[in-house]
Amino acid sequence: MYKILYTFLCILLATGCASQKKDVQSYIDVEARRRIYHPDGTTTYNPYEPFQTRTVGLLIGYKAPGKAENLSKYGGWKDHKVISTGFFRTEKIGNRWWCIDPEGYLYFNIALNSLSMGGSERNKQALKDKFGTPESWISETINLLQENGFNCAGSWSDYKSIIEANKSSYKPFAYTINWNFMSSYGRKRGGTYQQSGHTGYPGDAIFVFDPEWETFCDNHAKQAAVYKDDPNLFGYFSDNEMPFKFKSLDNYLALPEKDPGYLAAIKWLQNQGITKEQITDSHREAFMAVVADRYFSVVSSALKKYDPNHMYIGARFYSSEKNYPGFMKTAGKYLDIISNNYYGKWTPDSADMANWTNWSDRPFIITEYYTKGEDSGMPNQSGAGWIVKTQRDRGLFYQNYNMALLESKNCVGWHYFKYQDNDPTATGVDPSNTDSNKGIINNYYEVWIPLMELMKELNTQVYSLIEYFDKR
Repeated sequence: MYKILYTFLCILLATGCASQKKDVQSYIDVEARRRIYHPDGTTTYNPYEPFQTRTVGLLIGYKAPGKAENLSKYGGWKDHKVISTGFFRTEKIGNRWWCIDPEGYLYFNIALNSLSMGGSERNKQALKDKFGTPESWISETINLLQENGFNCAGSWSDYKSIIEANKSSYKPFAYTINWNFMSSYGRKRGGTYQQSGHTGYPGDAIFVFDPEWETFCDNHAKQAAVYKDDPNLFGYFSDNEMPFKFKSLDNYLALPEKDPGYLAAIKWLQNQGITKEQITDSHREAFMAVVADRYFSVVSSALKKYDPNHMYIGARFYSSEKNYPGFMKTAGKYLDIISNNYYGKWTPDSADMANWTNWSDRPFIITEYYTKGEDSGMPNQSGAGWIVKTQRDRGLFYQNYNMALLESKNCVGWHYFKYQDNDPTATGVDPSNTDSNKGIINNYYEVWIPLMELMKELNTQVYSLIEYFDKR
């Protein structure tokens, strides 16, 4: 009797353990390290350490589809159709945000930044040797990207070449345009300068309070009218990585006393009934929203005036601004999608991703992130991304990072940085893009195959993976 009971208990325990195993996520460890920036301007590298990494092949209970996903010509999911407008848009369906493609199919935006030809003499020769002409380059490159599950070109891409290629293609490639409103105004006004990764502004105070700002935006946005009827345009960025700082109020008050930004800050203090000495962090956060409202309201109004059909997808937030509810709520009043450059996380933080949408009432796209492989032979001293040992490790990071985005329900796309590695022989480039293995191809237009294979594995199963995560 006791033997029977003992055997029965063992079976129950074994069954319970097996059941629990089905709910436990499996990981592998990938070693990575990061560059550390010190207050004195020097940098060092921390030691390699292991990071838990999910992969498509290790998802418990997930079965890869037996055939290719049923996709529209834009890369949308043909199994699900809603109202079509002829242009890309967003919609919240149930508890998940989606992009909708021009034909009305649910769509997830998978893009590469900087899809363009290299500018160095070495790179120009390599393009000529491999493709012959720029027209052949863009045609073959679009085919390569589509075969590997990419469906859009992100910021700083050669969108004019993409537009020409789309004219003769039955399967168009979506694109974005960054109009650089503030940085273009700054070049005209004077006072801006090159920082690593983005334009710098005097005292980290952008020029939204200048009396000429609104007129400039109206004139600058007229360029968008040319593209207003193109269904292949995904949306517009207005700028890149601007200083929407928590201490913006202090920054504006530090400007010369005749500067329009200083005058606006003083007037705001007077309206609040406080002096400079009475400023609190609550005031600082409130003023962040004032700056945001001035910037996004003016730019949005100008863009929608000349192109009412396409989405305004933000200004590629890069710092702590996205962690302040008032700022994000204000930005969400004018944006269709929040665009965030998101570094420093091996796996995106679920609380961050929930907050961005809860505060803004908008979905988000991650518009910049990457890893650099030591097996590339490049120094990898510039830029912010993780350093890993191999191209395969780069691909494993790509799967782990992006599966967290798919799981969030608030993310409608990602833009990986970038198409081609930095070229150390190029001159006059941004200091953050001088010597690193950031691309899916090298300087001779050769694909990093271990990376691309793992990118393709994920990209071509995005809709199946969304179903998997939603069911769990």
